[in-house]
Amino acid sequence: MRIPNTSLCAALWLALLAAPAHAETADRDKPINLEADTVTLDDIKKISVYQGNVILTQGTLTLRADRMQLTQNAAGLDTVSATGRPVAFRQKLDGRDEFIEGFAARIEFDNTTSELDLIGDARLRRGEDELRGARISYNSGSGFYKVVGQNGAGSPAGRVRAVIRPKPRGEQPAAKP
Repeated sequence: MRIPNTSLCAALWLALLAAPAHAETADRDKPINLEADTVTLDDIKKISVYQGNVILTQGTLTLRADRMQLTQNAAGLDTVSATGRPVAFRQKLDGRDEFIEGFAARIEFDNTTSELDLIGDARLRRGEDELRGARISYNSGSGFYKVVGQNGAGSPAGRVRAVIRPKPRGEQPAAKP
């Protein structure tokens, strides 16, 4: 059975990302700091809307957007919806000196399910490896990724694109005589 190259690359990328590479777990226990040009708060509905050069930080996580809406529940942060040109996030990976970065027209995050959706010309980068599609969904609890392509998504024929750079090889053992 012949597997198309793009499918093979996507499968390799997903296998690469499936290795334990979770977001910094200590970030969840850190306070959320927000900066923006303006904010509108609805204390009854527990919704806040930040507009203009919005920057959210929590530990090693940084999220930048033009507009960001946050909802809260009894436990604290519930959902974040961010839009921009593009929205960008960056977060350190747990136990590594490595970051994961994402870019999209819109980013949706559900704190209850740990689901992150990058929607509209979505890009995800870890080191020198990159993944592109119309939509990238990531569950930080399970480490599971799903990428969907679409016409006009910035890749040929709207397909998912993956770039996987070779990793440096360690010392090779000496050949046996």
